[in-house]
Amino acid sequence: MKFGEIKDLTVEELRKRSQQLREELFETKMKHSLGQINNPIEIRTKRRDLARVLTAMNAKLSQ
Repeated sequence: MKFGEIKDLTVEELRKRSQQLREELFETKMKHSLGQINNPIEIRTKRRDLARVLTAMNAKLSQ
C-alpha cells in the first residue's frame, strides 16, 4: 500500500484500516510462530503499512 493511496482517506476510514491491519498483523505473527507462514517478510510489510496509516491519521488529526 502506497502513502498516496492512504492520504486521501478520511480519519474514520483510517481508523478502520488501522484496526484491520492490527488484526492481520496479529494473525500473521501467530501463523509465523506456528510455522504456517511461508514468507516471514509479510510481517514487515504489514507492520510498515500500519505505520503509514497511523502517520497519515496523525497528520490529519494535527491539522
